[in-house]
Amino acid sequence: MRMKKRFAVTLSVLMALTLALAACGGSKNDKDNGGAGNAGGQTNEGADTGISGEIVFATHRTDLVDNGTFDKYVAEFNKQYPNVKVKYAPYTNYEQDIRVKLTAGDAGDVLMIPTNIANSELGDFFAPLNDLGIFDQVRFADFKAHEGNYYGVATGASTNGIVYNKRAFEKAGITEVPKTLDEFYEACRKLKDAGIVPIYINYGAQWPMGQWGRNSLAHFSGDVEFENKMVEMDAPFQLDNAWGTGLNIVRTLIEKGYVEEDLATNNWEASKVEIATGNAAMYFLGNWVINQIIEQGGAPAEDIGFFPFPHDNSGTVNAVLGPDYFMGVSKDSKNIEAAKAFVKFFVMDSGYDADSGFIPINKNNEPTLPQMAEFMSYNPNVLESVPSDSRFNEIANKAQIPFTGEEIQQMAVAKDLKAEFDKLNQKWAAAKKELGY
Repeated sequence: MRMKKRFAVTLSVLMALTLALAACGGSKNDKDNGGAGNAGGQTNEGADTGISGEIVFATHRTDLVDNGTFDKYVAEFNKQYPNVKVKYAPYTNYEQDIRVKLTAGDAGDVLMIPTNIANSELGDFFAPLNDLGIFDQVRFADFKAHEGNYYGVATGASTNGIVYNKRAFEKAGITEVPKTLDEFYEACRKLKDAGIVPIYINYGAQWPMGQWGRNSLAHFSGDVEFENKMVEMDAPFQLDNAWGTGLNIVRTLIEKGYVEEDLATNNWEASKVEIATGNAAMYFLGNWVINQIIEQGGAPAEDIGFFPFPHDNSGTVNAVLGPDYFMGVSKDSKNIEAAKAFVKFFVMDSGYDADSGFIPINKNNEPTLPQMAEFMSYNPNVLESVPSDSRFNEIANKAQIPFTGEEIQQMAVAKDLKAEFDKLNQKWAAAKKELGY
């Protein structure tokens, strides 16, 4: 089934956000291997003692496990559900690791849904969540739905852009944020000359490299249907479309030495401190990372800004509002009711979206991130995300193109980008033919 329902809330959400703001992973010992950690809580008189059992929550947010934030969430959850025990299974390379775990039937009870699962296949892995009674209150409700069943709830909404350290810009003599790609490259040059890493792409962490590919296709093309249109193409990977735009930019950044020197090592957590202190100036990521820089990196909130990424020299900058990970419940869970209760609490009541710097998923909640006011002041072209065509993931899986950032890593440093695109196009076309698309 192909869903093409557009979300008219996007523009109103971002504009309301602007007005509102203008007015104003596991313990360190086990997080790498996904070992489960424990969390407890306390009770109150209004507690629901009828739901019980132990559930394992698989998460990509190792930082919130390490700093105790998830413990606070679980303590609040246990006030309502004292007989439910929540354990964590955090993964530092979540997208890649959880796919293996899910295939093996060992992904836990509650998890963030991997991006490679076609909507038509969600029922093979996840339990329907229709009875949660929240899908008329949340954004992106239909994105993980199939044949009338809802299988996932988005945990936050964000838009990609350039998160930057204002003090680093000042030190480099940059008085205005760049509004064209040439101005962006010039800002990078000034930052490098000032002894500052212009932009931390986190090549070694792998997943952030997806920003230069699938994650930003709508941004680079100005077309929210670009990804869905790929299912009709035999050769979607081209130098002169969104794929070429993103790859050519990141290749230029690497070639000119505008990125971190050590590309091989996963320095994701350390990079937050580099941005916070101004040793590095920029990320190309979503607004969700801003609070992490402030809280984990130790940056004063007023030192961190956010502006739309100028991917070309047109002077028009795009802002695509889209969902972050969707939370689901494994159909193999032995405590499905407890798992569902945790999902509902996490999305609606835990405060995770605000703590993570997201635009709220609950349509009744107000956004709180002040940096979004700056972002919207640059008048970006606001685009609305649409659900992915199920055939996209079916083709990608059959072609064995992971879209985890791994493919961008390879192409970002390859000698011949066109040759790399040709290889992907061959795989894509063969998979389409085999599937009959």
